[in-house]
Amino acid sequence: MKTRKLGQNGPEISAIGLGAMSFGGIFGDTTEAESLACLDAMLESGINFIDTANIYGMGISETIIGKWLASRRPNVTIATKASFVAGPPRRIDNSEAHLRAELEASLKRLGRDHVELFYIHRREHARPLAEVIGTLSRLIEEGKIGGYGMSEIAPDTLRAAHAIHPCTAVQNEYSLWTRQPELGLIQACKALGVAFIPFSPLARGMLGDRPLAQPSDGFRGQNPRFTEPNFTANIHAINGFRAFCATRGWSTPATALAWILAKGDHLIPIPGTRKAAHLAQWAQATEITLTAQDHAEIDRLLPPGFAAGDRYGDHQLLAIERYC
Repeated sequence: MKTRKLGQNGPEISAIGLGAMSFGGIFGDTTEAESLACLDAMLESGINFIDTANIYGMGISETIIGKWLASRRPNVTIATKASFVAGPPRRIDNSEAHLRAELEASLKRLGRDHVELFYIHRREHARPLAEVIGTLSRLIEEGKIGGYGMSEIAPDTLRAAHAIHPCTAVQNEYSLWTRQPELGLIQACKALGVAFIPFSPLARGMLGDRPLAQPSDGFRGQNPRFTEPNFTANIHAINGFRAFCATRGWSTPATALAWILAKGDHLIPIPGTRKAAHLAQWAQATEITLTAQDHAEIDRLLPPGFAAGDRYGDHQLLAIERYC
């Protein structure tokens, strides 16, 4: 597994991380044993960067990771997040009291006295950015976190935050079917020495070796790209890409990740899975080198904007910054 820097001053980590959202059962039923086996497979593959959050299963993901850390004692880099307050209505809270309390709860579940990276999961727009970055910088000074990050933000927010205190990482959705970060955010991260962490780089399961059955889980089941007629149109488009990958002898998810990795050495995608078998399909993505001809063919098969339907429904847009 090749490595990359987690921001200008961060640690050297695997070029691909593991997103642990599904450990909490968000994309279907799972078991603790299944998640622990996935973490073992992750470590064996050379991946040493885990991304989780307090709300993934309302603490379940962090608890499982904590049990794994206690029993295996591996040398891994951990990122977690906070900001969401369960409703109804659901809301965002970036206050110092909330972020500190949620971080302490996360550390307890993880069995850690610090994490290498701590994100505000969403920005609370009514609260001054300087206040929020001040809280995060104090957590860094106290040794609670190694660096701070932000998720689902626009380039101007990154530049403003970074001017107050250097940011370590930005985590936004980016994949072959979600290309918005190409319109300024990837470039801003590069210019500032900030890592860009693409989440859902495998299109929430659509970029697998087999066509995805139409999901009925609570998250994707109400997402425009997974409802008809969009779902069938997207399956049809991705089938062409899947066939291309097969002709090159590469797995579909590994190729999709290689495409992201080629966009810049500051990109560290975090595909999510709870299954060791799925992880095995994409863990070798760093060994794939795409030629100019490969990129041209991928752009022909999946041109920017090919996806039918928005990446979120209106009910999923809380505090997400849309800048284009």
